[in-house]
Amino acid sequence: MGSLGSSGLAAFTGDVDGGFQPLNVDDVRSYLHKSVDFICEYYKSVGSLPVLPDVEPGYLARLLQSAPPSSSAPFDVAMKELREAIVPGMTHWASPNFFAFFPSTNSAAAIAGDLIASAMNTVGFTWQASPAATELEVLALDWLAQLLRLPASFMSRRTGAGRGTGGGVILGTTSEAMLVTLVAARDAALRRSGSSGMAGITRLAVYASDQTHPTFFKACRLAGFDAANMRSIPTGADTDYGLDPAKLLQTMKADAEAGLVPTYICATVGTTSSNAVDPVGAIADAAAPFNAWVHVDAAYAGSACICPELRHHLDGVERVDSISVSPHKWLLTCLDCTCLWVRETRRLTESLGAETECLRNEASDSGAVTDLKDMQVGVGRRFRGLKLWMVMRTYGAAKLQEHIRSDIAMAKMFEDSVRDDDRFEVVVARNFALVCFRMKPRGAMTEEDAKVENRELMGRLNRTGKAYLTHAVVGDKFVLRFAVGSSLQEERHVQSAWELIKEITSEIMQEKIVRQETDDGQAAGDGSGPRRSKRAKKATHT
Repeated sequence: MGSLGSSGLAAFTGDVDGGFQPLNVDDVRSYLHKSVDFICEYYKSVGSLPVLPDVEPGYLARLLQSAPPSSSAPFDVAMKELREAIVPGMTHWASPNFFAFFPSTNSAAAIAGDLIASAMNTVGFTWQASPAATELEVLALDWLAQLLRLPASFMSRRTGAGRGTGGGVILGTTSEAMLVTLVAARDAALRRSGSSGMAGITRLAVYASDQTHPTFFKACRLAGFDAANMRSIPTGADTDYGLDPAKLLQTMKADAEAGLVPTYICATVGTTSSNAVDPVGAIADAAAPFNAWVHVDAAYAGSACICPELRHHLDGVERVDSISVSPHKWLLTCLDCTCLWVRETRRLTESLGAETECLRNEASDSGAVTDLKDMQVGVGRRFRGLKLWMVMRTYGAAKLQEHIRSDIAMAKMFEDSVRDDDRFEVVVARNFALVCFRMKPRGAMTEEDAKVENRELMGRLNRTGKAYLTHAVVGDKFVLRFAVGSSLQEERHVQSAWELIKEITSEIMQEKIVRQETDDGQAAGDGSGPRRSKRAKKATHT
C-alpha cells in the first residue's frame, strides 16, 4: 500500500506554469498559517471583547463592498476586512463570558479534524464514495454509544450472528434527527393502520411536553402531520417540568378512542427552558400499547451521561426507538455534529432511501454496508465523523468526563451563590450546568412587576458586554438562564459574572427606592422635593 511521504507530496506540489491554481500548496500553507495565527490570537483575546456586539441591523453592508470583486486580491485583504468589519459584529460564543442559550463547545482536536475534513472535501454519500469516511463515522458513533452505555441494539458492531439491526448517523442538527425519525414513524404507522399511501396521515397524532423545543413541532409540520393532532402536554412544578407519563397515556388513550393513531412521542433529556428531564423508561412503557415511536432528544444533556453518576437520566433507553445527542453543544466537537442512533436502521432506510443507477455498486447491493445517505434528508454529506473521532481519540473518556464535571461544579458554585443572597431565588432545581434564577418579587410586586425588573437586569447586564445571559418563562415566571460550559470558561469568569449581577441588582433596587421616595414626596405636596433616605444617599456614592 502506498504512503503519502515527502516524495509522494512532491508529485502534487510540482510547479505548473500559468493558470489559476486554487489549491496551490504554497498558498494553502500561507493562508492556513495566517488563519491559524488569527484563531490563536482570537482565543487569547476573546475574553476581553464585548460578548454581544454594539451594531445595528445592516451595519455590515456599509463596511463591505456591495458588488462581488471582478479581480483577485491578496489574501491579506480579506483577513484585514475580517478583523475590521466582521469580528466587531460577531456575538462571541467562544467567549468565557458567554452564558446564554446552551454552550457551543470546541477543542483543538475538533478544529483540526474539521480542517482536515474540509481539505479532503469528501462527499461520502455511499460506502464506495469513501469507505473510510463511512466506516470512521460508524466507529465514532459506536464509541460514543459505548461511552453513553447505550444498548448493543443501537450499535453497528457485528456480533457472532452477523451485523446488528441498529446503528447511527451524524446529522447537522437535532431538527434533522427529529425530522427523519418522524418520517420513519409516520410511514410505519400508515402501514400498521392499513392506509393506502398518505391518505391516512390526518389520523396520525404526535406528542411532546410543553417544554419540548419548538423545533419538534416545526419538524412535525415538515413531515406532514396535521397541526390539529400535535399534542403539547402541560407540565408543572410537581414533576419539575418533566413530562408526566400518566398524562401522556391518558391523552393517547383519548386519541385512540377518537379514531386517531398515536404515532410518535418526543421525550427530552435536558429541556431548553429549564433542563427538565422527561422519564424515558416510563414514557416508553406508556407508548408500548400503541406501538408508537419514542424518540429521546438529549441534544445538550446527553453528553453529560458519559459520566456514570449522570447515566440514570437515560434509564429505559433500551425500550425507545431512537435517541439523538449533539456533541457540538457540550462534548467539545465543533458545529455541526448531531449523533442519531436507531434500534432498526431498516426503518429509516425504507423511508429515506434514495436509489439511482449512478450510485449503485457491489458493496451497497450486497447488503454488507449501510449507505449513510439513506439515513438523512439529503444525499451529499460532510466527513463529520473525523472531528468526533479525533476528539474521543485525543482526549479519551477520562478527560471528557473531567470537562463535564468541571462545568457542573462551576454551575453548582453559581447556584450556591444565588441561594446565599436573599435578593434572588433559584426557580427550578438545577440539572446539569444550567441555573434558572431571578430577583425575588418584593413587597406588593406582581409577577408582571418581577418580569419587568428581571428583564431590566438582563438587559443592563448584556449591554455591559462583560457577560451574556438569556431568559425563559418557566411556570409563568420570567427567569434568567445561566448556562455554564463555554470551552474557555473558568471559575473566575463565573465569579466575575456573579459579581456583576449583584452590582447591577443593587443599582436597580436603589434606583427604585429613589423613585419611590420621589413619588411619595410629590404625593405629599409639601414642596420640599424628593426626600432621600440614608440608604438612597449612600447608594448614589457607591
